[in-house]
Amino acid sequence: MEVIKDWDIKLELVKTKKGALLYKITVDENHFFLEQNPLKDSKYGVAYRKLKEKYPEFYMFWEIKDDKYTGRLLTGVFLEKSEIDRFITEMLQSDEFKQYKDVKEKW
Repeated sequence: MEVIKDWDIKLELVKTKKGALLYKITVDENHFFLEQNPLKDSKYGVAYRKLKEKYPEFYMFWEIKDDKYTGRLLTGVFLEKSEIDRFITEMLQSDEFKQYKDVKEKW
């Protein structure tokens, strides 16, 4: 594998005024992603709480660039290989992908 570009990314655990502990990923001086606050009674706060109940290792981050909310989102989930089929099936609402061969990648 050849590295084309690398970034010095900073991961922090921050505490909000109301006491929520959230992850913050800083990409650049004026560019970061802040984890959705699961304690908020908002559309995405409620959705995030429910997703975290089902998938505790699911994460959702909002992009802030040049002190402005961009409306873009970074999401990800840490799963064991044994859990990924269930996750994909639920997200796609289909298990059609299972008909393809599982190819092992060499890094």
